Amino acid sequence: MAVKILVTDPLDKEGLDILKGSGFPVDEKPGLTEDELCAIIGDYDCLIIRSGTKVTKKVLDAGKKLRVVGRAGVGVDNVDVPYASEKGILVMNTPSANILSAAEHSCAMLLALARNIPFAHESMHRGEWKRSKYTGVEMNGKTLGIIGVGRVGGEVAKRMKAFNMTLIGYDPYLPKEVADKIGVRLTTLKEVISTADFMTIHTPLLPETRNMISLPQFKMMKPCARIANVARGGIVNEDDMYTALKEKIIAGAAVDVWCNEPINDDEKKLLELDNLVTTPHLGASTVEAQERVAIEVATAAVKFFKEGVITNAINATRGKLDADTEKYLPLVERMGSFIQQINGNNPIDTLEITYCGELATKQTKLLTVNTVIGVLNNIVGKGSVNMINALPLAKAKGLNVKESTTETSADYASAVEMTISSNGKATTIRGTAFGDNPRLVGMNKYAFDISMTGDIVLVAYSDVPGVIGKVGSVLGDSNINIAQMTVARSGKDALMILTVDQNVDPETLAKISKAANAVSDAKFVDLVDN
Repeated sequence: MAVKILVTDPLDKEGLDILKGSGFPVDEKPGLTEDELCAIIGDYDCLIIRSGTKVTKKVLDAGKKLRVVGRAGVGVDNVDVPYASEKGILVMNTPSANILSAAEHSCAMLLALARNIPFAHESMHRGEWKRSKYTGVEMNGKTLGIIGVGRVGGEVAKRMKAFNMTLIGYDPYLPKEVADKIGVRLTTLKEVISTADFMTIHTPLLPETRNMISLPQFKMMKPCARIANVARGGIVNEDDMYTALKEKIIAGAAVDVWCNEPINDDEKKLLELDNLVTTPHLGASTVEAQERVAIEVATAAVKFFKEGVITNAINATRGKLDADTEKYLPLVERMGSFIQQINGNNPIDTLEITYCGELATKQTKLLTVNTVIGVLNNIVGKGSVNMINALPLAKAKGLNVKESTTETSADYASAVEMTISSNGKATTIRGTAFGDNPRLVGMNKYAFDISMTGDIVLVAYSDVPGVIGKVGSVLGDSNINIAQMTVARSGKDALMILTVDQNVDPETLAKISKAANAVSDAKFVDLVDN
């Protein structure tokens, strides 16, 4: 069945042309209410939005076929990303397409605020000529505080540096050498707030950044301070900003983003202030930016559905597999399924994956995700877990996933070692890949080499004569064909590993356990259906 795409916000023609040129059916239905969207979203595989559409839990639940939400823009606070991840729905944005437009708008807002341009403009259009009333301040020699010195904040810094401003910034995630390169001295949020003459905000809206600037912060600012927010509504507390501007606690503010868009009646009191510059979320509203975000989100969506390639995803594991690493994908997923099945229904506390030898130098995050998929397939059901929701589901199940590397790899150029901890007991398996052939090469104290291309039977027994024949007879009597067999020994103990062509039922496993007094355990691992 063909992929169906729904576009619910205005999208530039270039982006629409890419979507329609893909051969997939595309419907444009802007301005839908939540209930209207819920009524139709079940028919679509892909939803393309901008900031106008709210992708709530209700919408995501109604999207029975939904696999991708594409946001033409940077911010995704109008999408319930954690719930989308939980449901295995990919959320894509366009993180770089509107950077320059947002940075330029931030600079424009600061300049308009410093020189009272909007107020003077309005005054002249009323037929007035009040030069002294709209006297402004220079940027030259002032301190600009940048809260969030990322892609947009960094571009603002480059431009405002030309105004001979001293640049300070707060960004706990930015390396000092990067900030130094663009001329920003990193410091604390408190110092930025208390010493800056001008401030500009460029952080995402997160639980820790919501109301980051409230009345206590306004009271820390200089009386001459001016602040601009072209990032996200909600970072600055609007009621407290009204108080700070009304009571002249600070000199002015410029706001492009709002808690409610369009603004509601409660927010309209802000428009009465004579020291607040306002725009209706125009940060990315340039001809160039709108074209770029449309092209970027459309290209990413089409590429995903046609080639399975994920780009600009905010809830998918980032990483790249080269040709040497890609062959380990089927290995690690089967190893994950294998180690979960031999553990039975016991809850797994910790899964530790160690990449050995040459693999230790590669990007392995996607391998880790595939391992978790293999583990969870038998817990939540195959098809219910994918690379989007694997790690969140593991966390929800209380599974602590650890990843480590070692350049040491005995016997093989590269290998993968997995250890699970369950009820205080640790189980370890080892695997490698020869070309397209995934191999299981060890388990706990045993070393062996067998292909993981069929279902597997494991028989633990005391190393005495006759056991192999008796196990073979039980399987033969049950009309189960043996494809491969190997035996590993450690002291007086032995482990028989067989790949078989048919499922082995519990009754046959019980017969194997009783076939010889030396057999201590028999397990079946279903890898064909996983």
